[in-house]
Amino acid sequence: MEFLLQQIASGLTSGAIYACVALGLVMIYVSTDHINFAQGEMAMFATYIAWALIQAGIPYWIAFGLTILIAFTGGLLIQRFILKPLEHAPVLALVVCFIALLSIFNAIAGMLWSYTVKQFPSPFPIGDPTGHGLISYHQIGVVAVTAIMLGVLTIFFRFTTLGLAMRAAAQNPASARLMGVRVSWMLALGWGLAAAIGSVAGMMVAPIVFLDPNMMTGILIYGFAGALVGGIGNPGGAVVGGFVVGVLENLVGTYLIGNELKLTFALIIVVGVLILKPAGLFGRVNVKRV
Repeated sequence: MEFLLQQIASGLTSGAIYACVALGLVMIYVSTDHINFAQGEMAMFATYIAWALIQAGIPYWIAFGLTILIAFTGGLLIQRFILKPLEHAPVLALVVCFIALLSIFNAIAGMLWSYTVKQFPSPFPIGDPTGHGLISYHQIGVVAVTAIMLGVLTIFFRFTTLGLAMRAAAQNPASARLMGVRVSWMLALGWGLAAAIGSVAGMMVAPIVFLDPNMMTGILIYGFAGALVGGIGNPGGAVVGGFVVGVLENLVGTYLIGNELKLTFALIIVVGVLILKPAGLFGRVNVKRV
């Protein structure tokens, strides 16, 4: 029983990271109707920036905040200068652009910091508060940071003018323009927020998987699976989906298929959801009349 609880706690920790990645994917999807395949690499690159700041002697939490600001600015600039000219381009052109961004971030990170695995510090104490190995302080911290971030985002989108304008621009761009909302800039802010959320996921997972340019490849697949399970158009559902995938892949990997096939299980989830329930658990089916 104790071992089962340990696996569930570990799954919730992984799920918190997957929830961050899934939320970033959903935010871009609801704004553009496209999946950002470079979300994981953007998070990885931001984590390297945080590592460089910490190595320069900047305290962890100051580096944490600076990294979020840098990631937000980077996401905004990517949308304004790279993706804005492609707003009316075919879907295939955008997919190629996302894959190109993925390759560029990976290559630049390898060029600047090498492909050698690096240790990323954790801001939380070492040890287990329960004394039984059920959960570590870092695992508790990851869930807490994720919960705080999601709470701030919920307040932002529900109770602030800018958040409401972003929601309006995503749900009905034409009507939002008539109401004076600058839809193009709302899109850029969405990209900035998605990049900032991804940077948090990267900094939380790096102490667990260690830092290297390929560290987010598998995590992006898990995050994508979480977004699909909860509903690719539903931010709250994507968060729930991230936790569900985190717990399931940990339990299934431990008791049924082994850790080597965990990623395969995530891919099975993706294919299964697309076949059986494309809208996800909390998503809505949109019917378009032509």
